[in-house]
Amino acid sequence: MEPRFNLMSTEYGTKLGKRFGSTSQAVFQSSLPRSTQELVMLRVSQINGCGFCVDLHTKEAALAGETALRLHLVAAWRHSTVFTEPERAALALAEESTRLADAHQGVADETWEQVRKHYDDDQTTALVYLIAMINAANRLSVTVRNQGGSYEPGMFGDLSN
Repeated sequence: MEPRFNLMSTEYGTKLGKRFGSTSQAVFQSSLPRSTQELVMLRVSQINGCGFCVDLHTKEAALAGETALRLHLVAAWRHSTVFTEPERAALALAEESTRLADAHQGVADETWEQVRKHYDDDQTTALVYLIAMINAANRLSVTVRNQGGSYEPGMFGDLSN
């Protein structure tokens, strides 16, 4: 399957991409642990079937020191022993926020309580924005058929700066 369209091929597309990237960069610079950010982005991308984003976040997480074991188990995090309680809360929020159509009541109160137990106000804000932004990025990539497999770590620069 070939990509349909390059969203960054026009001046207007580049303008929108930069603004989208600015919001994401602000989240990346938050105090929300980078490992948690990568795990959340990977899990949401898996749910949404975005090959490009799964490729990107797997490689970026590995480059940042994430273990192969945890990367392999993120899809089955509920049945794994390698994730901390704060990571589990973030992953639960990511899944429930992503699968809104499947969860008639949206995010469960219990999930929200766990997030608030482990994350301060700024980290919670960053987490909610992160989930929204990766869902949007997945939808952009899936729509234009960006393909996974060719991402090179760091090709978009250091996202944490």
